[in-house]
Amino acid sequence: MTTHYHTIAFYNLENLFDTFDDKFTFDDDFLPKSTKKWTEKRYRKKVRKLGYAISNIGSKTTKKHPAIVGLAEVENKLVIDDLLNSKFLESKLYDYVHYDSPDERGIDVAMIYDTRVFKVINTEVFPLDLVDENGRRDYTRDILMVEGKLNNELMYFVVNHWPSRRQGVEESEPTRLLASKKALEVISKIKGRNQYAKIIVMGDFNDGPLNKSVKQLVQTEDLFNPMEQLKSFFRGSLSHRREWNLFDQILFTTNFFEYQKGEHSFSKADIFDREFLRQYKGKYRGNPFRTFVGRKYKGGYSDHFPVYIHLKHS
Repeated sequence: MTTHYHTIAFYNLENLFDTFDDKFTFDDDFLPKSTKKWTEKRYRKKVRKLGYAISNIGSKTTKKHPAIVGLAEVENKLVIDDLLNSKFLESKLYDYVHYDSPDERGIDVAMIYDTRVFKVINTEVFPLDLVDENGRRDYTRDILMVEGKLNNELMYFVVNHWPSRRQGVEESEPTRLLASKKALEVISKIKGRNQYAKIIVMGDFNDGPLNKSVKQLVQTEDLFNPMEQLKSFFRGSLSHRREWNLFDQILFTTNFFEYQKGEHSFSKADIFDREFLRQYKGKYRGNPFRTFVGRKYKGGYSDHFPVYIHLKHS
């Protein structure tokens, strides 16, 4: 009996914007004539590099590209099309699920999947109703839910990019608790339809495994968070002020621990932080090799490392 491994990954792509002006969003930083000088050449280079990174996630074990990758910080369908048609992904037969969210900067979540192993049945988005301190609607990313079959086994994927910590950790925490509550609503809606649903919840939560918002997911809906074991002083998915954080996480329902023939079970979780994705010199050596630091162009991949889990199936 042969065991097959599949990679399920999540990757925050750090502002994957096209070079065109969208009149309805704040994308002015990412235009050819902006201070960041976001030219077609820089854009194509980033797309090619991200395609290379994605094609390699988890490949040491599986010897193939990921079956499913949740994405954060994509501007629109055009950038996903460009990504999937880029040098290292064009032969991979990926397709995607994407909805335009009301986020003010115009960044969305999406999910790409290998059409040879995954078939989409149903997709839905769940908006977050946030209000700023003046009582005005605060627009942010929707939560994306994808129902489909991985090698004929029914599964649900919930892709998140929760509100940032820009206003400060404490000040912004209530917004992430609301996002967590909304994710719990999505999970309980799925379970309402299918009590034994196998659900994978992934995203950039802008909180670590031990923060209240993420803990709430684990405790309320009996999810397992393998990322709790991965966070350390020396490792994470992003680095802020020389401190590692693990905001990018993949959680799942505990039925992924049950082993049955023809079904998928959990094998391992990891951060994809290979050497080529790292800053190779200077004081930030070892950190994610970013596209920009502030307005300074670095020409790297992203300010986040991807994270992934392996599912085994025989």
